[in-house]
Amino acid sequence: MRQLLRGRYNAIHTGEWHTTMPGIVRLENNMHLIAILLNPAIFGALALFLSLIWMLIDQKDKTRPLLVFALVLNLFFGSLLNVFMGKEGGFLPWKYDRILFVVDRALGVSTAAIALHLQGIWRVPLIVVYQFMVPMMICWFLVTRSQRLRGSVVMAYVGELVAGPLLYAVLPACGPAYAFGAGWLHPQQVQASIMPLAAMPNAFPSLHIGTAFVFVLSAPSKLWRTVALSFLVATGMATLSTGEHYVIDLVAGLAFGAFAANVGFGRYRIASLYLGLVLSWSLTIRFAHGFLIAQPFLLRSWVLLTVGLALVALVSAWRIPAAATSPTATATTATAQAPVAVSV
Repeated sequence: MRQLLRGRYNAIHTGEWHTTMPGIVRLENNMHLIAILLNPAIFGALALFLSLIWMLIDQKDKTRPLLVFALVLNLFFGSLLNVFMGKEGGFLPWKYDRILFVVDRALGVSTAAIALHLQGIWRVPLIVVYQFMVPMMICWFLVTRSQRLRGSVVMAYVGELVAGPLLYAVLPACGPAYAFGAGWLHPQQVQASIMPLAAMPNAFPSLHIGTAFVFVLSAPSKLWRTVALSFLVATGMATLSTGEHYVIDLVAGLAFGAFAANVGFGRYRIASLYLGLVLSWSLTIRFAHGFLIAQPFLLRSWVLLTVGLALVALVSAWRIPAAATSPTATATTATAQAPVAVSV
């Protein structure tokens, strides 16, 4: 429901909904229709129905039930997560949005300033990109399945679903559009303090950026790498333009994506290091944000380190060909290269 009402919410709170210009009204109506068509619940149910038909067409393909299982898990877990996090937001209505806002300011960037340049004609395609995450996840399952990529994007998704809510509970925040309401594009002076806000935490880190980075790390060819990188950039612009995230959320989201991808690759030790990096961001911002904000050089250095480690994950993932890193392929290759005993 949160994403379903996003187009109308942003239109109302940026003042565009009340305009009498027919072109703007049509634009808002189109955005609302797009939000309905790409609503995760509606699309998830449709995708599950189609995947069941797809599975029954070829029952010998053992990987097809995996997609059905993943979709069922996503629908069930998503509903359960909304209930759990919604109750958490009601029982503990204290959010760290103002602190994240000041962290961005200390970093030298402003979500609102970036978002202002992405309004108008940019809003429709960026909202489509934001809403297109679930279809893209299904698409990427099919892409990596056909290329025999090492590991499983489904396991990467599971890693995100398990770790994401826990991180949201460590540093609960909702995003500028929810924390600052009608004035999120033109925020006033904000002090670094917690604020009462009874809403579902869904900001730090950005799971949208994390999932988009999983696509990049698991891309099996140059073509799909280009597609994934384009989607990552567009997702970053979309999360900022809609007021869903702060810039610092996106930085931590890259490390979170590296964690999830390594879970999918079966590299659990490396995955734990990236998860530890994200957790260290969460704990520092929650308990030592004053020191971090007062040391902009340290903050920027940590951001550069996080982005650098994300690039290390990227180089590591792209350096090894997908077929060569597949456990099945490795076992097959080892068997093929082993000496064969010949009976005489």
